[in-house]
Amino acid sequence: MPRLHAELATTVNSHLAAVPPAQIRAFDEEISAVPGLVKLTLGEPDFAVPDHVKKAAIESIQNDDSHYSPSKGKIELRKAISKYLEQSRHVYYDPETEIVVTIGATEAVTATTFAMLNPGDKVIIPTPAFSLYFPSVSLTGAEPIKVNTADDGFLLSAERLEEVLAKEGSAVKAVLLNYPNNPTGRSYTEEELKALAKVIKDHHIYAIVDEIYSSLMYDQPFHSLATLLPEQTILISGLSKSHAMTGYRLGYVAGPGEFISTMSKMHSFMVTCPNDTAQAAAIEALENGDDDPQKFKQAYRQRRDKLASAMRKMGFEIALPDGAFYIFAKIPAQFGKDDLAFARKLAHEAKVGVIPGNAFGPGGEGYIRLSYAAADSAIDTAIERLQNFMNNLG
Repeated sequence: MPRLHAELATTVNSHLAAVPPAQIRAFDEEISAVPGLVKLTLGEPDFAVPDHVKKAAIESIQNDDSHYSPSKGKIELRKAISKYLEQSRHVYYDPETEIVVTIGATEAVTATTFAMLNPGDKVIIPTPAFSLYFPSVSLTGAEPIKVNTADDGFLLSAERLEEVLAKEGSAVKAVLLNYPNNPTGRSYTEEELKALAKVIKDHHIYAIVDEIYSSLMYDQPFHSLATLLPEQTILISGLSKSHAMTGYRLGYVAGPGEFISTMSKMHSFMVTCPNDTAQAAAIEALENGDDDPQKFKQAYRQRRDKLASAMRKMGFEIALPDGAFYIFAKIPAQFGKDDLAFARKLAHEAKVGVIPGNAFGPGGEGYIRLSYAAADSAIDTAIERLQNFMNNLG
């Protein structure tokens, strides 16, 4: 087994060396060795990809659709995305110049930050937030400004945004919002977004919006900042959550053409182009799969209500999620804010896997995230084990 020459050991990228491994994945891997563990850790839908989408992927392979596509993605897919966004966001994005197909929303976020940011820039990120956002900003040499929203219902208000902008100054280039939010499930009303849009417009900054969970709203309609402020909004989404296509790695970015031309250059350097078969499946999902997210959402709603009700009876403090498929619960008082210790104890003693809230930045301490994208049987078992665990805590 080759070992790196000693004189090369300290010559790796210093920015990357300073970034810790992805905490969600790291903790999931740490506890996965526990025998008999029931995992409510990852945002991985237990549903199979819809049959009509799988059929489109199979036909793509059988038709030898296996060559380089345009770097921005096949025009047929970009047209399908454009149509979907016009219907759902009421904004027309030119499929030729204003949409890029990416390798999942993860690449979309990273390509966007690298295309946008320079060393010394700042990006405001309300936390708790998906932990990918922090290194995606810091690796560019920019600074993520983490804004703890735990005392504000896990939402960034327009007033709070004004305060942070006044404090951080002109170096702020963007605010990065994810709604419905991972890990809290919270989302914004239209009025709340209008207030945020005014601040963003007045300060002439970008809004990067990750709307990957937009199809999974339960008790209120979904509203997008892109609808209100398209000229300053970079919209990121994909099909991993809406159509249970996590393994297909299919995301996209939409925004003003001037920015998209720069972002698509970064994208082409990173990945050359998206996968043909995944694109064929995505076209089918967007053109003929409107009912698929609704079926999934109905099941997720039932799982949410069941898990939330059970946890409240156990004494957990939770806010019912507006969307996505996570419950963000405050841990028992005897653990203080040591969510990592609680999550480890829960994994080893109750054999229930969750993610500690500190993985999501300031405001996550003292909480755990549970994914109800898992199968009903797994959730039922987790509830039973969690109940026994809580009873034994005394």
